[in-house]
Amino acid sequence: MTSRHPIRIAFLATSFAALAAVGACSKTPEPQAETTPAPPMTLGTQVDDAVVTSSVKSALLADDLVKSFELQVETRKGVVQLSGFVDNQAQIDQAMALTSAVQGVVNVENDVTLKGSSSTVGTKIDDAAVTTRVKTALLADAAIKSFDISVLTFKGEVQLTGFVNNQSQIDLAGQLASAAEGASSVKNDLMIKQ
Repeated sequence: MTSRHPIRIAFLATSFAALAAVGACSKTPEPQAETTPAPPMTLGTQVDDAVVTSSVKSALLADDLVKSFELQVETRKGVVQLSGFVDNQAQIDQAMALTSAVQGVVNVENDVTLKGSSSTVGTKIDDAAVTTRVKTALLADAAIKSFDISVLTFKGEVQLTGFVNNQSQIDLAGQLASAAEGASSVKNDLMIKQ
């Protein structure tokens, strides 16, 4: 009889821990004084968006026309934002068609940019350094500090995509990216969370 008592205690402790974890998942973060929080997303919506993102990435990787390009995919409440750099308009059209065909996609925001001429190895290394500088600046700024912003750089052109809470964060992210050493221009395609 006494050997069952510790098992019950362990079971109850595990149950309470699981309930606390589930409760914490549905909590919305405390709003900061300077930013307006986005409407909360349920855990189900977050899972749905993750499935949509994964399905879109799989569809893009399976297609011979677009699989060799580093396209970024961000999803929020079924709205998919595509970004990156490709060689021609046919690749953009194909990426849009593949994305639109994925179940769960409500809308597709096309922020894919044409590359122009190819870059050298040195330029690619420089672009990686610029991307790192921009990401570091975004994470260091208390008003943004977001992992929801994707940064791509091609020949010094920085492209910002993802979702933020308000227009002030969009503007600040653009300013920080422009100030990064090596950034020749910034294409700010950030969107406000709905």
